[in-house]
Amino acid sequence: MATFKRAERVAERIMSEVSDILIREVSDPRIKQMTITGVKLSDDLRSAKIYFVEMGQDTCRPETQKALQKATGFLRRELGKRLELRYVPEIVFYADPSFAYGSRIDTIFARIHEQEVVDDPKDS
Repeated sequence: MATFKRAERVAERIMSEVSDILIREVSDPRIKQMTITGVKLSDDLRSAKIYFVEMGQDTCRPETQKALQKATGFLRRELGKRLELRYVPEIVFYADPSFAYGSRIDTIFARIHEQEVVDDPKDS
């Protein structure tokens, strides 16, 4: 049986709650196409790095980052109401680069496949 640190369990809960708050309670249209992909919480539960992607985008638009910064205080207050923690962690949002990386890899594989189809003598 795997043992999880408390920070990992709380990070999963924060990810779930922030996603729910963004969907149900934040009305800013700049945030509506955003998905939370992960949360890294410090061992002392004082700071949380929240990773996100914008659906349909390979990079984060500056307006989305600004909207998240503007909503941070509201998100912390809501987390404080929902989580039973002595301290609500400081929140910092980061665009998740793994989706853009995955998209680049898919593009490279598609090009390789196209080249193989062109070079395949069986098709002649």
